[in-house]
Amino acid sequence: MPKKRAAPGGAQRPRSRELAAQATRENLLRAAIKVFARNGFAGGRIEQISKAARSYDRMIYYYFGSKEGLFIAVIEEIYRRFNEAESELALDLDAPTDSLVAIVRFIWSYYNRHPEFITLLNSENLHRGKHISKSRRPGEYSSPALSLLERVLHSGARQGVFRSELRARDVYLLIASLGYFYLSNRHTLSTFLGENLEAPEALEHWERFVIDSVLRVVAAGPPLPPLASSTRSHNRSGD
Repeated sequence: MPKKRAAPGGAQRPRSRELAAQATRENLLRAAIKVFARNGFAGGRIEQISKAARSYDRMIYYYFGSKEGLFIAVIEEIYRRFNEAESELALDLDAPTDSLVAIVRFIWSYYNRHPEFITLLNSENLHRGKHISKSRRPGEYSSPALSLLERVLHSGARQGVFRSELRARDVYLLIASLGYFYLSNRHTLSTFLGENLEAPEALEHWERFVIDSVLRVVAAGPPLPPLASSTRSHNRSGD
């Protein structure tokens, strides 16, 4: 008895369903990033997200389990995007100063071009990082730029242009904090300082200032004296 032929394209149907499911999940995730960035975790509602994604509430629970599960996925996604962009940095380790400037410019420009990154991390820090601590992939969030920065600093130290005792995590925190604080507080600081910190010339000025500050910190020179501990300083002041 002759075998029945498979319906044309039948083998492709599972793949099509898989792609459709992936597209639905990504669409929900993009909508959630916008809603949570605008309203925070507490203010972002499931129905707002499903409406923005032109989907249904039940699809959020199907793919993410809960509102908290969705928020965790959002934080994971913004870190993934940041790390992906970092990993595309092409640096010349034989030119450590130029490479360091490129890292500073990348971090500053990424923060500036992706305000949702800052607002979502602000929201998560308000919750003391309790959501990201529940992520099943915590090891994936270590910044590629950190290891890259370490190699740049080692190269600069070997060439005698950077201090040899520098720690990459300290320099990274310096770069990140100078950019992050400016942008996360630009509205209140604009009022406080009486100038528009979002003006193009103000942003360009701050980028130059950050680069200059970082280069001054890492520049080779006479070793700095060790800092006295706060306890010892306090005891001396009380003598």
